[in-house]
Order: sequence, then C-alpha cells, then structure tokens
Amino acid sequence: MSKVKKDLSVGGKKYSYYSLNEAKSLGLKNVDKLPKSLKVLLENLLRNENGQSVTWGDIEALDKWAETKKSSHEIAYHPARVVMQDFTGVPAVVDLAAMRDAMKTLGGNPQKINPLVPVDLVIDHSVMVEHFGTKEAFDQNVAIEYDRNAERYNFLKWGQKAFKNFRVVPPGTGIIHQVNLEYLADVVWTNSDSGETVAYPDTCVGTDSHTTMINGLSVLGWGVGGIEAEAAMLGQPVTMLIPEVVGFKMTGKLNEGITATDLVLNVVEALRKHGVVDKFVEFYGPGMSALSLADRATLANMAPEYGATCGFFPVDEKTIDYLRFSGRSEETVALVEAYAKEQGLWAKATDADPVFTSIVELDLSTVTPCLSGPKRPQDKVELTVAAESFGKAFVTGFGYKAEEMNQEFDVEGANYKMKHGNVVVAAITSCTNTSNPSVLVAAGLLAKKAYELGLKSKPWVKTSLAPGSKVVTDYLVESGLQEFLDNMGFNLVGYGCTTCIGNTGPLPSPISKSINENNILATSVLSGNRNFEGRISPDVKANYLASPPLVVAYAIAGNLNVNVSKDSLGKDKNGNDVFLKDIWPTNKEIEEVVLKHISSQMYQKRYANVFDGDKEWKAVKAPEGELYSWDSSSTYIAHPTFFENIKDGIINKYEVRNASVLAVLGDSVTTDHISPAGNIKKDSPAGQWLIERGVTPIDFNSYGSRRGNHEVMMRGTFANIRIKNEMLDGVEGGYSKHIPSGEQGSIYDVAMMYKMEGTPLVIFGGKEYGTGSSRDWAAKGTNLQGVKAVIVESFERIHRSNLIGMGVMPLQFPQGVTRKTLGLNGTEKIDLIPVGELAPKQQVEMTITHEDGKTTKVMLNSRIDTLDELNYFKNGGILQYVLRNLNK
Repeated sequence: MSKVKKDLSVGGKKYSYYSLNEAKSLGLKNVDKLPKSLKVLLENLLRNENGQSVTWGDIEALDKWAETKKSSHEIAYHPARVVMQDFTGVPAVVDLAAMRDAMKTLGGNPQKINPLVPVDLVIDHSVMVEHFGTKEAFDQNVAIEYDRNAERYNFLKWGQKAFKNFRVVPPGTGIIHQVNLEYLADVVWTNSDSGETVAYPDTCVGTDSHTTMINGLSVLGWGVGGIEAEAAMLGQPVTMLIPEVVGFKMTGKLNEGITATDLVLNVVEALRKHGVVDKFVEFYGPGMSALSLADRATLANMAPEYGATCGFFPVDEKTIDYLRFSGRSEETVALVEAYAKEQGLWAKATDADPVFTSIVELDLSTVTPCLSGPKRPQDKVELTVAAESFGKAFVTGFGYKAEEMNQEFDVEGANYKMKHGNVVVAAITSCTNTSNPSVLVAAGLLAKKAYELGLKSKPWVKTSLAPGSKVVTDYLVESGLQEFLDNMGFNLVGYGCTTCIGNTGPLPSPISKSINENNILATSVLSGNRNFEGRISPDVKANYLASPPLVVAYAIAGNLNVNVSKDSLGKDKNGNDVFLKDIWPTNKEIEEVVLKHISSQMYQKRYANVFDGDKEWKAVKAPEGELYSWDSSSTYIAHPTFFENIKDGIINKYEVRNASVLAVLGDSVTTDHISPAGNIKKDSPAGQWLIERGVTPIDFNSYGSRRGNHEVMMRGTFANIRIKNEMLDGVEGGYSKHIPSGEQGSIYDVAMMYKMEGTPLVIFGGKEYGTGSSRDWAAKGTNLQGVKAVIVESFERIHRSNLIGMGVMPLQFPQGVTRKTLGLNGTEKIDLIPVGELAPKQQVEMTITHEDGKTTKVMLNSRIDTLDELNYFKNGGILQYVLRNLNK
C-alpha cells in the first residue's frame, strides 16, 4: 500500500498517512459515498494490507459496500489499542499469566506472551457502596475497597511491571469510559515504531460493553469479550463481517428542560424497534449541531442498549472544541483537524448524506421526559404515565394483586412504614450520565432548590453519588452544588461503576428485612444504563433508569406510585405543596454554572499524574518476575484450567453425542442471568465454597471482583436469583434437575454430577440470548460446567463470539422452530452432527431423543460465522489458537 502512503505536515511536524483520496486512483469508486465509520475501517484495511490476513479483495469489498449497502464479506480489523476495566481486566491478566505458564510448558518463550498494542486497564468496578449519606462515606468505602481487593491489586501491579505496553489507572480515578473520553483517546493515533511517524484514526476495543461511549468523540470502538480482547492484545485481528450501517438523522433541537438521558432513552426505543443488532449506527443531520460532546457521548454509550455494535459521531467542530477544553495538547488538536479534513472524515452541515443501509429519523423537539424500566433499558416510560405504568407492571409483570398496592409494613426501629413501590435505591451512577456536566449540574441545582424549600430525601432511600471522574467533583464543589447534593444524601461514595454494575452494597438491615419478610416490591431509580433483573440489588425487583435530576426527585418523592410530573413531592417550610416544576432548573441556569465553574485547567490538573494513584495505591506491594507465583490459598486469583490440554493439539470435533440438557431458558437471557456480577449469596455454591475456605459472608465481595478465580466463577454461573429454568415449574433461581436420578439442585451441582458421569451438556434458550454486558465469564463458566453447545433462536453479538472463544458451539434454530414448538422439557437426549465438511455457517443436524424413546430431527444453523472463528473453535478456544501460533 505504499502507493497510497502520503505525507501530511502539521505545525512543522511531518506525518505519514494512508490516503483515502489516493486510493481512488487504484480503482476505488465509492470512497466519498461511504459512511464515515466505514471510511475508518477502509483506512484500517489499507494500512494493514499484507496479501494474507488483509487483501486487496477485502478493500474492494468495502468500497463496493456503497453499491449494495450490505456485505457478507469478512475482514480482519486491527484496533489501535485496547481498554479494560478491572472486573474483566483481572481475568484477562490471569489468562495472560496462565498463557505464559503454558508457553513454558510447550517449550516456548514466555516473553512472547506480551501485549503488542497499547493496553490501558482502569480500576473502576471494585468500589462498593457500603457507606452512604455522610461526608465520611467516601473514605470508608475506599478503605473497605483496598482491604477486600488487596490480592487483586497486588496481582495487577505485578502485571503492570511484567507486561510491556500495559498501563494501569489506579482506583479512585474514575469510570473507564469517562477516563477514555477525557484523557486516553486522541481521535488520531500515531506510531513511530518504524522510524517515521504514522498517523491514523484512533480506534479501540474494550472489555466493557459501554466502550462504545468513545464513539461520541469520533473514536471507533466497541466492546468485546475479555478473551477476544486478549487475542487483540497479542496481535490477532478482530474478524468481522463488513457491517450494515444505519443512519440516524437528527433534526430540530431539544426543548427546554429535556435532558440527554431523555433523548437517549428515546433513541434506544427507536433503534430497538428498527433493529440494529450487529450493525453500526452513524449519527448525522442538522440536529447534531445542537448536541454537546457530552450529549453525544451519552448517546454513544448506550449502543449496547439499542443493540448496535457502535453509535458513531464523525469529527466536527464540537470534537475539536472538546479536545481543547479537556486539556489535550495543541499539537494533538491541530493534527486531528488537519487529518480529518484531509481524509474526508470531517463532517460539515453542507455535506451530502452518505449512503446508509437504512435510515431512522428523529425530530429532537418531540423528545419528552421519560424513564425506562422496570426490567430492560429499551422499555421507555413517559414520565407523565410512569406511576400508572408501574401499577400495571405490579400486577402483570410481577404477579401481585392490585388491591395489595397500598398495604403498609412495619420497619424495625423506624417511625415510618414501607409500601410497595418504595424507592429504596436512588443512585447517580455509571458512565452514561456522569460524564455529562449538564445533567449533573441539573441534579445539583434541583437539590439546591429542593433543600432551600425544606424538602429532603425519604428516610428509606439509599442515596449515592459515584462520579465518572474527579473533574466532576471539582466543578460540583467549585459551584457550591455538592453541598446541596450532600444535604439530600447524595454524598460522594466513590469514583467508579457502582449501582449500575450491582455494587450497590447492602440496604440497611431493617429495610432489607421488611422487604423480604413482607415480599415488598421495592424499586430503584438510577442514572445508569442497565436495569436487568437481579442486577441492582437482591432486594429490589423493579429498576428504573432516569436522568440525575430525576433520580434526586424520586429520592424526594420516595415511591414510584407518585406521579412526579404533577403530584406534590412534599411540603415546603410553610406547608405549601412543592411540585417538580418548582425545582426543575432552566437551561439558562445550567449553562451559567457550566460556563462559570468548569475549566480546561481542571482536566489538566486531574490527569497530570493519572497513573500514580493515591497513597493507598502507592502502598500496594507487588511480586516480581516474568511468571506469576500463584498462591493456592487465594480466593481471588487462581491458575485457570483452560490450558491443561494444550499439548493435545486440535481438540474440538464439532460433534456432540448423547448430551443431556442442563437448562431450558426463555427470551432475553442476559449475561447477568448467566454470570452475575453482584451479590454472592451465602447458601449458593460459590458462597459455600468461600465459607469452606474461611471467608465470612461480609467479606464475600462480589462475583465481579472474584473473576480471577475460576472456582468461584464456575459455581456462580447461572446463579442469578431471577433466572428461570423451564425444566422446573415455577422455580426461580439457578436450579436444574439431574434427570437420571431425579435429583434437583443448583445448576452448578447438577452440571458436576453430569461431568462425573462423562455426559456432555447443552443449553436451550429463546431470542436475544446473552444480551447485556460483554461478560467473558458468561462463556467461560458455561464451558467449565461442561456445556458443549448453546441452542437458541438468536444471539447477542458479543456473547456469541465469546462462546466460540471458549470452544462452545453457538447454534440457532431455523425460522419458525423454537424450544416450545419442539416441546422441550429438559428430559431429552441430544445428538449434534455437522452436515458435510467443517465450514462457517454450516448446518448441524440435531437428533432429539424424547423420554418416551421417540426421536425428532431438526437442522440447526451454526453461528460460527467466519473461518477465523472456526479455527478458534477447533482449537478449543481463541487463546489456545493464539498460543499454538505464537509457539510455531
């Protein structure tokens, strides 16, 4: 590709780059028509063309996309860098450490196991909201965090020293996606390894679903499983089909009082209806100019919730303004503008619309205040009917009787009663909104007005504020608004992903007791992006996503049955009713605070020494050496078993005989259902294992924090308290039945009974299997429980690839065939035989032997979609494939 390599001079410095304009002279006809997200992929192919993994045919196929608007052509994409958070990052580093041991076993050089692209791991998922509502809460939570996670932090410090190209952002800095947005991303990346400085688009993959947030800053990125990210670190490309691209055209502007959260919940609903799974979404249109960079990041963040691979915003003036405002160097800012304009990546209002596969339009002026819930992010509820909607869900969704709604229940030692619908968690949390100054300032202004009128949060509400970065604290303190948030109970509890990931911490004991003894339908309202069943708190069944100011409003109202759009929130000091309209800040008030109290110096100061950490991090001790010294007594970090058979060569034969059924599951089974991140119950297999090793329940921490120990995680697989196995009538939770003995037990215990007998297992499911977080342990745990195939109606993108990465077959029913049409109840025996030579997307014949001896045959579609995926699967997993290749 030297023919398309050109020079670009910016500020007296010379850069080489791979010119999209020059590529036209080689016969590419449609470059100017492509969506800008595909132009980024095109440059990636031009730069990495080598006649093997990337060919000229791949480049031509991407160019021809503009004529067909879709493609079945597979490409190899090389992201510039990898980002990880600690829940997914710890097991990734555990795998890399185990790969070094395996390389030594194979007689190779352990130093070959080393990231070849830059990797940043941000420790943001370990802080739990144990303490809240006081000025001491932050310090108390930090102390607990370091005490509980000492083994994990020691291990990560070892990794930081042992691996090249690997940096760790210490705890207490902020949420991975906000740190990426405010500091790590450059929009245009450079590399000088070859002796010349090559400039190219900043791209990334991350081990968190919401890596997509960085698309708001024009950086193409999305979430992958930890195992896929590890392969990318080790130089393997991300294999993908050239995606369809849905254009999302925005016109008009948001009305007074409408937040970015309201907008994104409308977008999620619209794109879910349109159908964008496995597709790129690219935003464009005249309405773009009215959205701040933070608003764009909010929209890009929730791409997993609308089902897309990413939601991309092209480079424009807003991108440049944000880079400069957030403290990037003038050299970086100048390069981004010059490069984007030279490459046709710059978006102008006068541009002709690119070619898209399809288009969705939204007039921003039609957006109204809303929430989403009670179980899924895409279930938008208009604020005006939220109370009415909750009432319906109370009966139809949760199975209560309408007349039970107004029952009151005692709370031990309290002077108030509990009721159904009580908001027991109100959290300003997660990456979605806490990177957006306008909604955080709005929350602070609402708290100020409410406090000055004499309103308070209800005493049964667990309130918390977990900002996405320390910059948020700087401007809330500087503006005086933090004081009023504190007065409402929204004290700082930590910098990290808290309530949204399930790190909610326990509710006060009397409230928890009242909820569980009386089967109260308690609720949460959070400013996050996930509200799946069993995720937020084991005590809370109904969870609603809302903007930060609405979170504060619901903390004051205290119950979902209050129609906050028109009902009184409470009485002022003079006994007069106070309504939401009385305390909702105006756009002008918000803008004045933002302009006066947020500066680029805040960003520069906070990120000047971002990798140094606080005194607690500096005190963490770490072992030395290229190989990790495993501690067999550790309940956090353990040598995984994935590479035990590495000397055996190719192990997967794509064939399963005489398998039993471990679970029959329904629609929208999330990765939280499969591998929960939060609370470990003491009577669960994982809890019992920890107790046997001297860990008391108060020190269980969370499943997410223990992902470095496969013994805990395989016991936690399918352990969500809300999962429903259709093999068992009316039973909720992770249970199954061992058919030969008729014994019922936890899914883990039943899986181990089958494993002892040498019986392979399969899982059946419905639509959208594996939605939610990019959780590699959902596939790792499935593998370790002995499951050979997962057979469903449709898969979520990341989980499908994770299953392949762990050597588990993803199989899909043909149209019109489901577990229900086949009458499956879990007593069946299953044979799976491939039809013909092994190939991507081939058919697999399933023979079902029913309990009465009759058989049914069904042709299933393999969702091993590409040749690379087939190679990963045949090797028993992607890491085994990479390891064998590195040892050649």
